[in-house]
Amino acid sequence: MPVPDCAAPQPPHVPVLLAPILAAMAPVRGVWVDGTFGAGGYARGLLEAGAERVIGIDRDPAALAMAQGWAGEWGARLQLLQGNFAELDRLAGGLVSGVVLDLGVSSMQLDQPGRGFSFLRDGPLDMRMAQAGPSAADLVNSVPEAVLADILYHYGEERAARRIARAIVRARAEAPIATTMRLAEIVASCLPRPKPGQSHPATRSFQALRIAINDEFGALVAGLAAAERALRPGGRLAVVSFHSMEDRVVKRFLQLRSGAAPGANRYAPEAMPEPARFRLTPRRGITADAAELEANPRARSATLRMAERLDTPAGPPPDAAALGLPAPDLAALVAGGRG
Repeated sequence: MPVPDCAAPQPPHVPVLLAPILAAMAPVRGVWVDGTFGAGGYARGLLEAGAERVIGIDRDPAALAMAQGWAGEWGARLQLLQGNFAELDRLAGGLVSGVVLDLGVSSMQLDQPGRGFSFLRDGPLDMRMAQAGPSAADLVNSVPEAVLADILYHYGEERAARRIARAIVRARAEAPIATTMRLAEIVASCLPRPKPGQSHPATRSFQALRIAINDEFGALVAGLAAAERALRPGGRLAVVSFHSMEDRVVKRFLQLRSGAAPGANRYAPEAMPEPARFRLTPRRGITADAAELEANPRARSATLRMAERLDTPAGPPPDAAALGLPAPDLAALVAGGRG
């Protein structure tokens, strides 16, 4: 894998929806957690806006290595930790004033062929954010066809999931699938040629495998609960998501924890309402304006949701099904299939 340029003075991408986050959180004070540090864009923005200290957490050691070239300019105001934001309350070590999460894969991970996240350039079929554990190649070459189809359908919303899974199993019987280009070619052979302006045929499949190999939904649910535990009363939560499945989980979590969830089925037993633990600020998601879209096309699919922590004890772990989690039991099947 190419060694990142640790001396680069600037982060390689522009953080999405940073301006509305800072505007809504102003004045930015106290200790904040950037739970998906990446290239450090949100952490920089928070520090420049007046945060006393920012704790930057990332499961990818390469992200923290890249920051070494510029992190020192902030001294003790910037603390970098390797870990999963699912444990951000433990990693933070105490109550904080704010938490920012930028979900999904970062542009710098996509830009490195050796990481295996992208089908645009050939590289090893890896996709591991933490650079540890089973890789995407391990998954596609080992899990049963039915589990593979479920991954593609539930995590990628791929309608041709069964056809693609069947093709992958046939191909791996001839030779292990080891590179991004070979997998992309297998997927593309199952689908019509895209029309101008349409996404690459392998987009949904690569998204699904990345989510599965990194247990992204499991981390998201745990991370939202960890943020609830870590935030002091009046603390602020900001979450940026990039596809509808992520946004649905974030939206339902905040609805449930703010008492704004839609009414239950009238035929179901009436449930006791839980005390509100967040106040939605605002109630709806925020998307990029025209100026940001022109400057940063990556913002096109982004949705920002924010909430303020209330003076109420943190609740029990949220129910995965109530959050609209796609196939709540699939993560266990994936882990079992790889084993």
